[in-house]
Amino acid sequence: MDTIQKRILEEVADLHTVPEGAYNIRANGQSAGRRSTANIEITSKTEVSGIDIRIKPGTKHESVHIPVVLSESGLSETVYNDFYIGEDSDVVIVAGCGIHNCGSQDSEHDGIHRFFVGKNARVRYVEKHYGEGDGTGKRILNPGTEVYMEEGSSMEMEMVQIRGVDSTDRITTAELAAGAKLVVKERLMTHGSQSAVSVYKVSLNGAGANADVVSRSVARDDSFQKFDACIIGNAQCHGHTECDSIIMDRGRILAVPSLEANSTDAELIHEAAIGKIAGEQLMKLMTLGLTEAEAEEQIINGFLR
Repeated sequence: MDTIQKRILEEVADLHTVPEGAYNIRANGQSAGRRSTANIEITSKTEVSGIDIRIKPGTKHESVHIPVVLSESGLSETVYNDFYIGEDSDVVIVAGCGIHNCGSQDSEHDGIHRFFVGKNARVRYVEKHYGEGDGTGKRILNPGTEVYMEEGSSMEMEMVQIRGVDSTDRITTAELAAGAKLVVKERLMTHGSQSAVSVYKVSLNGAGANADVVSRSVARDDSFQKFDACIIGNAQCHGHTECDSIIMDRGRILAVPSLEANSTDAELIHEAAIGKIAGEQLMKLMTLGLTEAEAEEQIINGFLR
């Protein structure tokens, strides 16, 4: 990997060296490195581009890194990755994609991920998106995620996109069995003329299923955001969705929270708030010696932390 690719890798996966544990690194449509372990096996698909990640039952405190970097203008790809997480395992999965585009053609990566989470398994999933480059070509990322959770399993998903992505269309669906728990934490900032659409559809199918989908976002300049989250309660369950956004300049934000209760024992809540930075917050920081721009950045950084 060249210097640019290594820097992008640091941005999307916090990797400075070869990671411990299992990993699969993809650069410009090709494999740039792979390692399986005794408990985690990574194999290539044969009919489509992508990989299968199989984690043995009972695997504890291990990690998988599967970052993607693009540094060629005009490159477009779709990758299909399936994760099979065995019963009673406890693992961390780090994904993400970074695009460096200095050309005039659009660069695009579409990643389709499916997670099959076994009984009583625990998963922490981190997905970061990042874009850079001074070319006129766009940096496009369209992630699709499907989650299937068996009884008693839990999954925490951290979705982060803070800088440089011109267009993203994220679609996430999840189906939870009895006692399963899903937590989604999305952090998003758009600027310039960027567009970001996030769609979540979570079905709570078993007794005691629980979901919490929370998005924090900032829309700057002429950018546009849409947050569309639907929680479906099909049994005795608890579901919560929340969108908390800061709007600046000429930005536009559309929040579409929705609930569907198909059981009298379903407890579902949605919240949405959109507003500008409060003047008293700016004044307080400015009295400490910060300029208005510096105060705004401090507030935004704290909000998205």
